[in-house]
Amino acid sequence: MIRKLIIASGLFLLLGSFASAKVTELNYKATFGIFGTVGMIENTLTQNHKTYEIATKVTLAGLAKVLLSGQSDHYTSKGHMENGLMISDFYEMISQKKDKRTSKEYHIDHKGKYVTKRVRKWLKGKLVKDRTEKLKFYAKDDLLTLYFNLGTAVKKKGKTYISNAVGLEKQNGEVQITVPDDTQVAVYKKDLGEGADLYVKALIHQKNFRKKKGDILLAIAKDGFITKSVIKDILFYGDAKLIRVK
Repeated sequence: MIRKLIIASGLFLLLGSFASAKVTELNYKATFGIFGTVGMIENTLTQNHKTYEIATKVTLAGLAKVLLSGQSDHYTSKGHMENGLMISDFYEMISQKKDKRTSKEYHIDHKGKYVTKRVRKWLKGKLVKDRTEKLKFYAKDDLLTLYFNLGTAVKKKGKTYISNAVGLEKQNGEVQITVPDDTQVAVYKKDLGEGADLYVKALIHQKNFRKKKGDILLAIAKDGFITKSVIKDILFYGDAKLIRVK
């Protein structure tokens, strides 16, 4: 469960607009209640006016590393630019734990408006599963581009946005993003602190959260990047936090 919380937090951290940047590195430290520091998230962002690539690595630390046998996760998103936004063409998630390796690969066909997902699993270097399916929904975003684009796409206060992203099949690709108005933002500041240029809440559905729902609160700095993130109401454990360290 700790690994899923780190991954979810890390993915929802990745906000920003990189119209002029070519390569940017962003690192975050994850903490979780009594467990202390449970992981690091390292991101390398490469972009020009035509294409982009996002590479993310999630590494466990401390007790989480021991409990989950040193598992690591890598995420890659590649695509093209349209009107200043990143449009995903390819998204991959790779998880490695001891002698087990899992790959989830997504190819987005924008012309045909469909997404193909391929899942492969290896055990001790031997391929034991290889399945390809067509998703029931289409999206221009994956879990990474969805939040990179937020810095440009959603800024109006007091408004809720409904977006779709591959990688969220359990909720049919749908995620609800809320930007609080001036009267609502005080609640966000209690968890995220003062000084952010923009505050955002993402509503997701996971069995780890109380009432089968969980809010991810995000504080975005003036440079378009997240400075702090908090996942609220994790069953039995309280809140998980991520803080930018680079």
